[in-house]
Amino acid sequence: MNAQTYLAYDYPLLSAFWTMLWFFLWIMWFIVLFRVIGDIFRDDSLGGWGKTGWLVFVIVLPFLGVLVYLIARGKDMGRREVAQARAQQQAFDTYVRETAAGGRSSSVDDLARLSEMRARGDITDAEFARAKDVILSGGAPAGRASSAPSTPGASVPSDPGR
Repeated sequence: MNAQTYLAYDYPLLSAFWTMLWFFLWIMWFIVLFRVIGDIFRDDSLGGWGKTGWLVFVIVLPFLGVLVYLIARGKDMGRREVAQARAQQQAFDTYVRETAAGGRSSSVDDLARLSEMRARGDITDAEFARAKDVILSGGAPAGRASSAPSTPGASVPSDPGR
């Protein structure tokens, strides 16, 4: 058994490969560590002491703490991340809709709401026709048009803040 053994460091290219592999694993470890720490803070089902316990466990014994956390709470970690992504997408979609509409609902939306109100019996056909005319003429929104006094001599109470 006098054979010479060659290590990875005897070949410069293999040495570079091992260095890159360890560097990649080191970076991946930090990504997993920070995702676990972020999930601990994001989780609403954990109380303050639970979050503190998991955080101490992950910081004091990082490899074991992260491994145990991923085994114990990994499935819920994915669900929380998906729920957060959906909430962010919904908030973004709402923002885009409001911004594109200029902060005001379109006449189509107003007519649909009026139609629903008439179908429920909240307004009469005459009120519906009057509000529809106001919307189609580009006047005030439907809510203001249907609440206006119907008699010509009636006055609207003035706003004390004006």
